[in-house]
Amino acid sequence: MKQSILFDLDDTLIYCNKYFYSVVDQFVESMIAWFQGYGLSGSAIRDKQTEIDLAGIHADGFKSEHFPQSFVTTYRHFSSMYDRARSVLEEDYLWKLGRSVYEHQVEPYPMMEETLDKLASHGHELHLYTGGELLIQERKIKQMNLEQYFGSRIYVRSHKNIEAMETILASGGFDRNSTWMIGNSIRTDVVPALTAGIHAIHMKSDAEWIYNITGIDVIPKGAFFTLDQLGDVPKTIHDYLKERS
Repeated sequence: MKQSILFDLDDTLIYCNKYFYSVVDQFVESMIAWFQGYGLSGSAIRDKQTEIDLAGIHADGFKSEHFPQSFVTTYRHFSSMYDRARSVLEEDYLWKLGRSVYEHQVEPYPMMEETLDKLASHGHELHLYTGGELLIQERKIKQMNLEQYFGSRIYVRSHKNIEAMETILASGGFDRNSTWMIGNSIRTDVVPALTAGIHAIHMKSDAEWIYNITGIDVIPKGAFFTLDQLGDVPKTIHDYLKERS
């Protein structure tokens, strides 16, 4: 029973969030040092940066400049609030710090290759569906040699939502009864998949990005599982198909 299986990339097949968290920590440390004596707290800095970053994503989708710009805009916000003179050097440092998150070495999740190998060996057709900018995501895909599993079946979208999911399913002629979406984001992976009437597997993350957290108000038409380990995906799909046969 051949299935079409769409995988998310970031924090499903490869690590992503932890690098953003690390860079945000460096940003907060710099801000606290610069604003020493002003009474600015780390939590206030984090809250403002998150607010600005999420506003950019809601407005324009996943664009790489949103993250470094959120650092600079946060810096300017508190500079104005506390009447502290802004520095071109400090702003330049923050922009480069934010951009550095896209330059890290790509690290696969445990059992990534074994999972993809097993699914491919079972005759399933694998697809990669990721949010972000093409050049940045292509670098990750090439570093992990993921073309060997997905071929040309790779979709990169700046907006990863229900409309994007529907476009991919319609243009690719997917059979929704035998199509799966596997990803860590309830907002961009699970809810669009369930809304489109395909199967979904939610991969839990230890520290999920706040943007990805939302309620599920869709009644699944097919399978819906939540898993802790990527290596459990093949057996979960196999067992489901076996029960249905």
